[in-house]
Amino acid sequence: MSSVDIAHASATVPEEGAVRWRRFFPMLLGTGVLSAAMVLLTAQGVLAAQFSISGLPFTVTADRLDGTGFEQFAALDHMVEGSPNEGDTGGQVVVIVSAIDRAELTNLCQSVNMGGMVLKITAGNAGKPVKARTLVVDSDSIAGDADFSNIDIGQDASTLDKVPGVKGGIGVFAQQADRVVIDDLRQNNWATTAAAFTLPHLRMSFASEGC
Repeated sequence: MSSVDIAHASATVPEEGAVRWRRFFPMLLGTGVLSAAMVLLTAQGVLAAQFSISGLPFTVTADRLDGTGFEQFAALDHMVEGSPNEGDTGGQVVVIVSAIDRAELTNLCQSVNMGGMVLKITAGNAGKPVKARTLVVDSDSIAGDADFSNIDIGQDASTLDKVPGVKGGIGVFAQQADRVVIDDLRQNNWATTAAAFTLPHLRMSFASEGC
């Protein structure tokens, strides 16, 4: 699994109630989130994914993500039994679930390699950002310059309350914050869900290169 890392995040505390962390996500993984206990919880359905993933990862980039109400915890995503994309994963992928109550993304790009063809989607440029409500993203790699406000680290995932209806399993390491801002965002994702997704200037096409 790729390490999850917010690169170049400032280590300074600029003002009361705001915290910036350098290389925050390796610490997140280093706390034992990927323990057997988490796997057991997933097997019992506590952390069940909302749908079976295709097993094809996709890249998402944005110049800036600005979100209010932020949660993050570990989980397992599952492919359909016998999926040709499972490789040596056994049909399961360990992911970091990032949930945002309300999010805006500037200059969004999403691409997926479909075996020689790259399907590319762009939106949120020309001064009109992409807007999402109850945005939940399953990733195994995250990078960017991050700034969190009023962050709680090490909270039990079952007690998260920043994004209505989104929680992890009991005993799972988690974090949450009132606000998150990430510049130069880059993610390797396996799944995304949202209660609402508005994409101004949407363009979808096949391209020679991804995001």
